Amino acid sequence: MKTTIHLLILFLITNHTFSQTFNQEIVNAKGTANLTGKINFEKLNTAPYNEWFSKNYESYVPKKTIINDIKTNIQAYTIKIFMGTWCGDSKREVPKFYKTLNEANFPLNRVTTIAVASDREHYKQSVGGEQEGLNIHRVPTFIFYKDGKEVHRIVESPKTTIEKDIKDILSGNYTPNYVSVTKIHTIIETQGTDYLSKNSENLLNEFSLISESLYELNTYANVLFFAGKEKDAIEILKFNTLLFPKEADAYVSLANKLVITENITDAIINYERSLKFQKNEKINIKIQELKNSL
Repeated sequence: MKTTIHLLILFLITNHTFSQTFNQEIVNAKGTANLTGKINFEKLNTAPYNEWFSKNYESYVPKKTIINDIKTNIQAYTIKIFMGTWCGDSKREVPKFYKTLNEANFPLNRVTTIAVASDREHYKQSVGGEQEGLNIHRVPTFIFYKDGKEVHRIVESPKTTIEKDIKDILSGNYTPNYVSVTKIHTIIETQGTDYLSKNSENLLNEFSLISESLYELNTYANVLFFAGKEKDAIEILKFNTLLFPKEADAYVSLANKLVITENITDAIINYERSLKFQKNEKINIKIQELKNSL
């Protein structure tokens, strides 16, 4: 009898916890609702999310020939989706992705979908911390696993179409967007921030060939910074100023983080460098305020 009661209590606690954390919704100060943590296909088909999800799901028509090509091999995979219900790219691509999976008869119980936040303190983080260790710097990100190991991922948007990118992933012939972020993430994880600092000049040529915009590493650094990895983020932003030495925003982004970490002198230096490439009265005022604070 005691065992039965204990099991019942455990079930009720587990069920209550699950109901609290699955399809969790948060409402910001403006009254806008967004999802956070683990969510599912059914929730995305309810208001207010169905306003964009259902429309984009129904309007997308994957190519049948490619669907037929991936139907068999995709069954060996599991998939994680990281998205933001506040994010325009997620609103566009996630419905297409689900439509493609359903057309390929892929069981949705093999898909884990996680909604991340947009506020600065929890930038692209999930309430359950599911993003930790997975290098989620842009959403949506679709990660494909086989035998428990990551095989590849689609980052932010497909290179061609969702179904064609999936076909290329299954065939082992795929290069995702933001190669520069993957590269610098590997450097930080395997060799550390000090290695990046000491070898920045030697790495410039390689990164100049794979970096299309200063915002590639800039966004990645923002994610790291607000995840508590300030040192890594600032070192990447310093490297970004070397990679894009004539871009004002590269210096401003670095300076903004230096202000937050109370490195005021270096922040002023980088704000002043930005003015060499773009006049900005707000930056001038910011510089004067910082100088007055010293």
